[in-house]
Amino acid sequence: MLGSVVRSAAALVQVGCLAHCTLEFCADFVVCEGPSMEPTICGSDILLAEHISVRSRIISKGSVVIVRSPSDPHSYICKRVIAGPGDRVPIVGSSSFVPKGHVWLEGDNKLNSTDSRAFGPVPFGLVRGRAVMKLWPPSDIGFV
Repeated sequence: MLGSVVRSAAALVQVGCLAHCTLEFCADFVVCEGPSMEPTICGSDILLAEHISVRSRIISKGSVVIVRSPSDPHSYICKRVIAGPGDRVPIVGSSSFVPKGHVWLEGDNKLNSTDSRAFGPVPFGLVRGRAVMKLWPPSDIGFV
């Protein structure tokens, strides 16, 4: 009986480790809140975000990414990559270059988004994942 319990516990630990590694290094699920990415992503949409392209540093312009908020390190934000390192970004009344190791992020709903226009270029190290697919609501299932 004790052997059966130990084997079951060992199997449970293995499944837990596999789940942790998958969610940490491969992909995870993200619930987006707020209007900043409307109409592309609406409040309470559930996305599948992959981590492999971020770890490989192959995020391209136009990608929707999940980023640790530069203004609140305890939360994440969902924004679109507008420019990468060395790109010139137009800012009201002037323009600016995105420094090496940074990206410029903006929400699709420009009138209701706090993004790089407010906090500047975002260090690439804050990028957590790239949104790949919208999973919820079922009527909107598809690639982002």
